[in-house]
Formats: sequence, C-alpha cells, structure tokens
Amino acid sequence: MTPGLLGGVALVAALILSVLGLVLATLAYTLRDGRYLEAAKRLSALSLLAAVVSFGALEWAILTNDFSVSYVANHSSANNPLWVKLVTPWAALEGSILLWAMLQTAYTWLVSLRAGHSLDVWRAPMALGTLFAVQVFFFAVMVFVAHPFDAVPNPPPDGRGTNPLLQNHWMMAVHPVLMYLGFVGLSVPFAYAVAAMVARRYQSWIFETRWWTLVA
Repeated sequence: MTPGLLGGVALVAALILSVLGLVLATLAYTLRDGRYLEAAKRLSALSLLAAVVSFGALEWAILTNDFSVSYVANHSSANNPLWVKLVTPWAALEGSILLWAMLQTAYTWLVSLRAGHSLDVWRAPMALGTLFAVQVFFFAVMVFVAHPFDAVPNPPPDGRGTNPLLQNHWMMAVHPVLMYLGFVGLSVPFAYAVAAMVARRYQSWIFETRWWTLVA
C-alpha cells in the first residue's frame, strides 16, 4: 500500500468514525443510556488511531520523497535535510489541518477517559459530542476541500521545496505544534460550556475545565 492510499483511507475512516461518535454521544445524552456513551468513547480512540495513521502516512510520503502525493510535490524536496522533512507536514494548509485534526482527536480521547465521571454525568456526553462535531468539520475539510493525499498523475523528479520560514530557525519546528496544542486545547472548555448551556447546568463546568484551560 502506498502512503497516499493509506493516508486517504485513514482520513475517510476518521471522518466516518467522528460522525458516528457524534451520533452516539448525542444519543447517550438524549436517551440517558450509558451504552451509547461507552460506544462513543471507544470511537474516540479509533478516530485518534485513524488520524495518527493518516499523519504517519504523510510523514512516510515526505521521508521517502513520494512526489506522487500532491502535498509532497508542492511542499517538499529531496534535497531537504531530515529535520526539515520531519516538520514539513505543517509547512502548508493541508498538512497543518491534518496536524490540527490529529491533536483534536487526542484531546477528544483524553476527555472521553473521564466522560461519565463529572459532577453531572449526563452533561459529559454532550461535551464529548461537541468535540466530535469539531472533528467532523476538520476531517470533512480535508476529505472534500483540502486533501493532502491527492495523486499527481505525472510525479516530478523533485518537489517545489519547503516553506523557507520553516528552514530559517529550529524554533519554527516547535512553534506551530505548541500553538496548535493551545488552540485545540481550548476546544475542551468550549465543549463543556456548550454542554452546560444545553443541560442548563452552569455551576461547575468552569471548575471541571480549569486545568484544561491552564494547560492550553
């Protein structure tokens, strides 16, 4: 299996799993049925796995100079040093969205580990459902609009090269990841705020998300 095919299939799988997770989390809240919540929690782990596989496939394509993948052809080069290739996934829009989505699935999975253990047990599924909805948006953008694994019919012998900003200083390799961790991390208090409004339970969500907010 080629990196492009593996990454594309994993992206579609992540989108489908996120949609199913959103549906199950919503059912868990509306029907007050813990079985749906447990199924949604399992899907959060599977969607994280699919996102990691897709991101790994993009790294694989970049490291092996697979210029049949559009993202690699447009944003990498065989002459790039190893460290530049490793950070190339967030050198442009499609790869940055993939990184963002992978981090989003990681946060969703972490929230799922404590879903059902909050002060209001039936507010947690709505928070989880909100995070799944965010995932659906990002994976849908990649599948239908900004697909990083589009095939290049006639692959060039070399790519166009990486964004010069990423090669200017090693901190450019760290800065985007830290920035995205903060941006994506704030989706957790956002999700709990949405859940508090839906459930009309406003007393505790700020305390429940205090550490999520501080880390972000």
